Amino acid sequence: MTRTYPTQQEAFWAGEFGNEYVSRNRSSSLVSANLALFSKILSHTREIHSVIEFGANIGLNIIALKQLLPDAKFSAIEINDKAAEELGKLEGLRVHHQSILDFTPIEQHEFVLTKGVLIHINPDMLAEVYERLYQSSSRYVCLIEYYNPTPTGIPYRGQMDKLFKRDFAGEMLDRFKNLVLVNYGFGYHRDACFPQDDITWFLMEKKC
Repeated sequence: MTRTYPTQQEAFWAGEFGNEYVSRNRSSSLVSANLALFSKILSHTREIHSVIEFGANIGLNIIALKQLLPDAKFSAIEINDKAAEELGKLEGLRVHHQSILDFTPIEQHEFVLTKGVLIHINPDMLAEVYERLYQSSSRYVCLIEYYNPTPTGIPYRGQMDKLFKRDFAGEMLDRFKNLVLVNYGFGYHRDACFPQDDITWFLMEKKC
């Protein structure tokens, strides 16, 4: 049975384009780059025993994080059928096969992650996603996205209204007053050893 979604962006990633993305993004070099990236990020954290990734695709971020946090419990949210099937093959991973906008946090995790996901969310729905990220976290929220000081949309593989850049972390910091910025950094596509897709990461922590 074909599911319907309230936003075109959800339908886009749940459908054939999402399937093609799964096929394009299988590479051990991506895991190596993620290991380098998350090593930097996690060096600013402490005592992480549980992780949830919003929009995990086939789990390349989780595979890297599992090596760095071997004793942590992992969960993932993924809308695409093909990607969720791949996630189900990862040992010890709890998979929520649904849209982020349908996800209801029932427990908190010490490390909540998005990587290249908020950029594809309908801008009108970002406030709801921010709320889910915040409610899912007991300590850290890590956003790894394309940064722009003001909201803007750019073409994505010939598609319009499918990729948006803005200050996602800044909007969360403004919205949730007990979130504080711990650190931030940049991953450059010309890095000689561990290239990333010109992404900016922001690590935030909940304070009492």
